[in-house]
Amino acid sequence: MGRLVLAEGETFSPPGVKDFILPPIFGDVTKPMVLVVLSVVIVSAFFLITSRNLKVIPSKWQFAAESVYDFGRNSIAREQIGSKDFKPFVPLILTLFTFVLVNNLFGIIPVLQFPTMSRIGFPLALAVLVVYPVYHYVGFKRHGFVGYLKHATMPPGAPGPIYLLVAPIEFLQKFILNPVTLAIRVFAAMFAGHLILLVFTLGGEYLLLHAPVALKPVSLVAWAFAIAMTFLEAFIQILQAYIFALLSANFIGMALAEEH
Repeated sequence: MGRLVLAEGETFSPPGVKDFILPPIFGDVTKPMVLVVLSVVIVSAFFLITSRNLKVIPSKWQFAAESVYDFGRNSIAREQIGSKDFKPFVPLILTLFTFVLVNNLFGIIPVLQFPTMSRIGFPLALAVLVVYPVYHYVGFKRHGFVGYLKHATMPPGAPGPIYLLVAPIEFLQKFILNPVTLAIRVFAAMFAGHLILLVFTLGGEYLLLHAPVALKPVSLVAWAFAIAMTFLEAFIQILQAYIFALLSANFIGMALAEEH
């Protein structure tokens, strides 16, 4: 990656992949690992505390928890899985949504300032070790081994010879690409968004401290963009958590559906 060289000879190295590889805090424990554990504590504490003393007329915190639960239950799980089958999957979908959301929002929280999902291992673990086994398990359980393979790879109504082309493509998508693309989607969004914030923030700092006097006002422009991008990033972080949970529920719904 190129460097910006100013008149005084100072150089600016733009942020890159190296800024996402953080040194251990102690032993082999890194900041992203700590943030993942912290997110579990935050999500668990939020629901435990807000549901400890439920009232008919909810407090603002109870209302917030009920709103999040209702969103995960009705707007994601029920819509994607169907009113007949969705109830057993509400805890999973709600957990995926809130877990990914909190880890994404870490990227704009002062001091923390690192979106955990910008490390590919975390969303990949969720997709491959949690979502992937669940939706294939329920598919095999509902349709049987041969029935589910047929259900997943052979859409009804296609001419017989077409299946020679369609079946391998469907198998590749359902059994290999779905979990990978699910993980890459949130990873790429968090990685790119955090990188953009680093560029504007560190670039503004560099211009203020090391640029000639005539260029120092440009640092204010860079920081203004950083602030604007922070609000945009917050929206994307929420959106990506929603999409991750939505697609997870959609995969489960498709596996359970009677028709392809």
